[in-house]
Amino acid sequence: MLRSTVLLVLSSLISTGTMASDKPFSIAIHGGAGTISKANLTPEQQKSYRDKLQQAVDAGYDILAKGGDSLSAVRASINILENSPLFNAGLGAVYTYDGSHEMDASIMDGKTMNAGAVAGVKHIKNPIDLAMTVMEKSPHVMLSGQGAEEFALTQGFQLVPVNSFDTESRYQQLKSAKEKIQKAESSPEYQASTGLSTGSSTGPNSHHNYKQSALDYSEFDYKFGTVGAVALDQNGNLAAGTSTGGMTAKRFGRIGDSPIIGAGTYAENGVCAVSATGHGEYFIRYHVAGDICAKVKYQKKSIIQAADEVINQRLITAGGTGGVIAIDQRGNIATPFNTEGMYRATRKNNEPAQVMIWSDL
Repeated sequence: MLRSTVLLVLSSLISTGTMASDKPFSIAIHGGAGTISKANLTPEQQKSYRDKLQQAVDAGYDILAKGGDSLSAVRASINILENSPLFNAGLGAVYTYDGSHEMDASIMDGKTMNAGAVAGVKHIKNPIDLAMTVMEKSPHVMLSGQGAEEFALTQGFQLVPVNSFDTESRYQQLKSAKEKIQKAESSPEYQASTGLSTGSSTGPNSHHNYKQSALDYSEFDYKFGTVGAVALDQNGNLAAGTSTGGMTAKRFGRIGDSPIIGAGTYAENGVCAVSATGHGEYFIRYHVAGDICAKVKYQKKSIIQAADEVINQRLITAGGTGGVIAIDQRGNIATPFNTEGMYRATRKNNEPAQVMIWSDL
């Protein structure tokens, strides 16, 4: 009788998800990497960031703890970050040069290798939701701009006014960025490097100089705003997702690495899942998310070693800055970054969450 009662209680605990699982599962999230100075964040601001990161990582963890899938956990965590004005995604998206907002997002299922992404959308409250719908409800991987929003309407999404994403702090960033860009582009040095002052190029590297100058003058301290999540569920399935408002004062329909599978987002069962944040052009050129997983898969390196080599060696040598969150098939987590800080949080089964901003927490 006693044995039957114990078994019944255990069965109830397991079925309701209140008993810790012995299967590995874990989640990591980030809210962007960059010049995050302790001196520039008040204790109240630090608490706001940490509280929101805690809320986001707990939302994903709760899904995993109850036996939910990694895709749902990733989406839930990113939704919370997209709905906060603290981070450069969704509600907190930065302004483009013309005073609008253009958002990108991607998500990948490590079990099926299916992926979905959207780029340059202006009227989608939660871009990660549309990216997931592209993956699940279309034969495509990426949709962009007006076409992505037309597809959204066919799937029951509501388009929101572009001013829904307006915030005073982001507007002040835009004003500051535009002043610096305009001052820089009116300088004789800049015009000489582009050939604008003479009507001709100044040498074989003038095109490169133009591209690099445009990046140098338009990214600034808030260039790395991105949010993302990676997760391993109890069935061993990996998933990754990334969402961003892009670069402050960006022009010409610029798209970074966040919606690019293999650059800003990647997941493959049995290998790893990665979400990136940083100087997008470098993450695209160096295939950062995919490169980390390739090192794990083909060179048999640990997730910590692989991520560190790419972020703190290869990327630094190339001149790129940023960071990643990554999880392997056993639930091990890596969160390297080569900037002053990276908003991030991690949580594994049977362990409390860790919420961090700098290298010393």
